[in-house]
Amino acid sequence: MKLGIVTGIPGVGKTTVLSIVDKILSEKNIPHKILNYGDYMLSTALKEGYVKNRDEIRKLPITKQKELQILAAKKIVEELSTIGDNGLGFIDTHAVIRTPAGYLPGLPKYVIEILSPNIIFLLESDPKIILERQKRDSNRTRLDYSDINVIYEVLQFARYSAMASAVLVGASVKIVNNQEGDPSIAALDIINSLIL
Repeated sequence: MKLGIVTGIPGVGKTTVLSIVDKILSEKNIPHKILNYGDYMLSTALKEGYVKNRDEIRKLPITKQKELQILAAKKIVEELSTIGDNGLGFIDTHAVIRTPAGYLPGLPKYVIEILSPNIIFLLESDPKIILERQKRDSNRTRLDYSDINVIYEVLQFARYSAMASAVLVGASVKIVNNQEGDPSIAALDIINSLIL
């Protein structure tokens, strides 16, 4: 199995792009799984009574976030093992998480070594477009990302973090631009890069 971790700031369009990845691979009958790292963290956090919703996770004490990251990584690897040797796995997550205590790596050593991806994708867009997408998404509370300067800063930290994580497992890092109006371009770029 080949594994790609698709990262990006909230509002960049990871969910949309990965839904297109899923559709393309399903049409071509290529075995694959797309898993959302946050779903696995949220499931445990809700069960333990740590949070009431996903956006509260990044406000938990760092020790709790680390605990949730490790548990999620182990569950994801177990789930991906069912794809088979010729399958493709995709994990939707963040390279960095902005917390009240500062930036937390989304793929620290204790997580990236468990996952051991082939490629870490950085899905990016123009920060102004990201801000507009965030405003349109009424399902999430992202006030701590709703400043253009913060978006620029997060994009920079995400690049640094992705490269640092990649060094630990020998993965490559690829920046993929999610163009406004045509997320299929980014989806095909991700698929073609992982299939190589």
